[in-house]
Amino acid sequence: MTAMLPAPAPKRTRVITVVALLGLAVLLVFGPLDQASVIERLFATSLLLSSILLVVFVTGRFAFALVLPTLIFGGLQVASVLKFHYLTTPLLAPDLVYFVNRDLLEVATRYPSIMTAILGGTILIPGLMILAWRLDHPHAFASERHRPHRHWLRIAGAITSIALLFAIDSPSGPFGAVFEKGMWQAMNDRSYLVNFFTSFYQTEIKIPPPAADADLTLTWAQPATDNPPACGAHDCLAGKSLTIAQDHPDIVSVLEESTFDPATLKMCTSALCKRKMFQPDGRTRAHGPLVVHVWGGGTWTSEFALLSGLSHSTFGDAGLYAPYNLAPRISHSLPHVLHDAGYRVIAIYPMSGNFINARNAYKFYGFDEFYDGQDYGLSWESSDNDLIQVFNQIYDKEKKAIGKQPLFVMMLTLRQHGPHMTPLKQLPPPFNQPLFPGTFKKKEFDDWINLNLGNYLYRLAGSDAAMTLLEKKLLDGGRPALLFHFGDHQPSFDGAIREVPKIAPPAARDPNFVTYYMLKTNYKPAREYSYPTLDLSLAGALILDIAGVKKDAFFQANALLRERCQGAYVDCMNKPLVDAYHRFIFQQTGDLHE
Repeated sequence: MTAMLPAPAPKRTRVITVVALLGLAVLLVFGPLDQASVIERLFATSLLLSSILLVVFVTGRFAFALVLPTLIFGGLQVASVLKFHYLTTPLLAPDLVYFVNRDLLEVATRYPSIMTAILGGTILIPGLMILAWRLDHPHAFASERHRPHRHWLRIAGAITSIALLFAIDSPSGPFGAVFEKGMWQAMNDRSYLVNFFTSFYQTEIKIPPPAADADLTLTWAQPATDNPPACGAHDCLAGKSLTIAQDHPDIVSVLEESTFDPATLKMCTSALCKRKMFQPDGRTRAHGPLVVHVWGGGTWTSEFALLSGLSHSTFGDAGLYAPYNLAPRISHSLPHVLHDAGYRVIAIYPMSGNFINARNAYKFYGFDEFYDGQDYGLSWESSDNDLIQVFNQIYDKEKKAIGKQPLFVMMLTLRQHGPHMTPLKQLPPPFNQPLFPGTFKKKEFDDWINLNLGNYLYRLAGSDAAMTLLEKKLLDGGRPALLFHFGDHQPSFDGAIREVPKIAPPAARDPNFVTYYMLKTNYKPAREYSYPTLDLSLAGALILDIAGVKKDAFFQANALLRERCQGAYVDCMNKPLVDAYHRFIFQQTGDLHE
């Protein structure tokens, strides 16, 4: 007896299958086969094919099994390319937990391509999935005459496919080598699919374990003469211009978004590259190159570094999400120490406090008040001068309410945030034409750098003028005051900034992670400080020392590390010293709790 052959698939199913195969071929070329190394290409291709197998066994629809993984993998590829292009970091698994919210929409409104991709994906991906489902016919196992056999075959196939997926996407699996690169390499090598799927294992906070080579002979408690540095309050805070006595100075810390000294670029030699905000004067107590822990983006990690005295990179790849997973766990912070000294602690944020969990993070850091920039009309386009006007309102209101109680203010600028792509002809002279034409041989690159650097220098002129106004407000006033401003990271210029030759401080390992810092007071402190470079994580204790504020056990150790390694932390070459420091702050002070 001749076995019955399955009926041929309907024409519509054959058509959607051909279209799905073409789509899969395009994805393979621009996705899995475009990864950085051979093993990564094999890894991504294996994941894709295993996903197709799983959907085939679960649904029995071959065309739909091609379409669904193709859309998912293709969507991840497009999203990661766009995120890397505009925000300098690829799409990673933790983004799905931390960034798929209002923050994403706020960023998308700044970048039309991202908004178009979000809207297009929201409509097209579900629409194509529904279309493929309706056009396909469940015939993948139609040749199996006995229904129970088909049923168990599909169950066994689905289980096997799931096991295969877990084995492939496991550090202990056959592709374990792709999991060994660090977060920084993953954020820059453009193996987008590989980096997304391997990042599922990069969400765990890792506290540095006790190291065998730690120098256990070191003590991490300062003598009383260094905590704070010895100086009678009358001598330190005395000054002819000071008419209002306070136990401690008001402290204002300004995070300058995407700001660095352009004079460190070898090509930037004109007068437009030299700004007063980077130049020391008679009221400067410390200044110079600042080592930060990100470049091109990640402002929130620089906020974390200053306020916690820690580097997010210390905690492994998951540290990149510090406002969500580290801020709630720190036991010591600059605001907490200032509170103990009698300060009121406030933050002025230039945008919505919901952005990157800012409002909640600042509460964990220990702030008394969080001023949301949107309540004062601030936005992405607000100039530094707009921010200073808001600061003046809030500062005057706060001081009227608290009188001689010292005040700490943390505020952030926003105008220098990328992109720096306003056509030069729309800028005022002299920024309305290329400032450094012919610097680079490749015209396209030369035009791109001149466009971005012209925008940067134009905005920097506004930052410089605003900082002059802020200095006058604080340092020419009758109260003792300390002003600290710094660059949170270099701008990206869509990655091109890394290709521009720089004048690098010898103490810095990577010139792309160097910005600037400036600390001024209108009184004479007990000491002044100078370092080849200063790590941002060590700036908090420096502020406390110059303000004459007593430090807790953590910040005493922080100050001792600063002096013992000449301002370095992540770049400190004395590994036993850093290991001993980590042992003390994590094992003895318990700086990170559950």
